[in-house]
Amino acid sequence: MAERIQAVGKRKTAIARITMTPGDGQIIINRKCTLEDYFPREAHRRAVLAPLVLTDRVGKYTIKVTVRGGGVTGQAEAIRHGIARALVASEENLRPLLKRAGFLTRDPRIVERKKYGRHKARKSPQYSKR
Repeated sequence: MAERIQAVGKRKTAIARITMTPGDGQIIINRKCTLEDYFPREAHRRAVLAPLVLTDRVGKYTIKVTVRGGGVTGQAEAIRHGIARALVASEENLRPLLKRAGFLTRDPRIVERKKYGRHKARKSPQYSKR
């Protein structure tokens, strides 16, 4: 097991840099917040912990996260992606399990750009017959 593992996770416009070291299971986000403080919703905390729960590694690593951009859900899923990548970097035999669960796949969906002559990316102005 390596001493310090670094990985990057992405989702929409959120980017999470993960530093994982063997430790007591603490997760520190942006140098000060705990997981519970940063993500008050249970669904977001569950998303962040999903790769650790799946591989039965909860409490085995201290994880430091720097996350920027996007919204709360995008940040939570970016952290999940980064933790999954860091786990594979530390233990290669976890790759098939995490790949099957879809945690190693970067979700390519991003917001479509606004087009000219439209209100949003696809919303047209209201049609007027007369």
